[in-house]
Amino acid sequence: MKLVRYGRLGHEKPGMIDAEGKLRDLSSIIDDIGPTQLSDKSLAKLARIKPANLPLVRGKPRYGVPVSGIGKIVAIGLNYADHAKESGMRIPTEPIVFMKAITCLNGPNDEVMLPKEVTKADWEVELGVVIGAKAQYVSERQALSYIAGYCVVNDVSERAFQAERGGTWDKGKGCDTFGPVGPWLVTRDEIANPQRLNLWLDVNGERRQTGNTRTMIFPVAKLVSYVSRFMTLMPGDVIATGTPPGVGMGMQPPQFLAPGDEMRLGIDGLGEQHQQVIAYRKSR
Repeated sequence: MKLVRYGRLGHEKPGMIDAEGKLRDLSSIIDDIGPTQLSDKSLAKLARIKPANLPLVRGKPRYGVPVSGIGKIVAIGLNYADHAKESGMRIPTEPIVFMKAITCLNGPNDEVMLPKEVTKADWEVELGVVIGAKAQYVSERQALSYIAGYCVVNDVSERAFQAERGGTWDKGKGCDTFGPVGPWLVTRDEIANPQRLNLWLDVNGERRQTGNTRTMIFPVAKLVSYVSRFMTLMPGDVIATGTPPGVGMGMQPPQFLAPGDEMRLGIDGLGEQHQQVIAYRKSR
């Protein structure tokens, strides 16, 4: 299934994408797509619904983050060997874990707003993993069964905040709008192997990133198991699993985002995002 949330910011309704790519309204069945709808039992119930029996949504409504009530965004750094190389950093021996603030969450096609004092805003297409069941000390063998589904994530980053302002990476990762997610949540039964997915990202119509999840240093099952040793993963939590090469920081010379730029990105079977970059403004 492809599950979505659509409508005005803060007033999204649950929906489903049918086999023809059309949006169907799920609001007569469930109130929202959140942690309680992500269990295997709940998803199996939704899977029995015939999309043709659901109301067709006309027009082109805004898509929001496909899951509400996200408790935390756990991100993984330098998880592709070729990205570590372009960053001039050693291949990690254990996953590098940092957090993105949930206030960075953004619809997949919403504007990305640069923060004040920005100098090195960057792009990162990533496979997002949405947890469906409480996970504590899970084994790698069982880890994929704790996943509700997968989605596209753009881990927008301000490199100067991340690397030149002291402390952890978090301050360069959690700025408002720096976490576009979606357009939809694809349930895990539709992704036979999360380590065989192509990823790509364009800036202003030019290809910047091309990769495949098979080149991850630490695969999805390893990441879920590893993170669950340090914190309890709850339904609705998101893990952003790292980015392939081609980020602006790694270009010669480096290139960074500016107001007016456009990003387009996608992952096999998980849909596409499109964002326009804008300057800082106080209210969203």
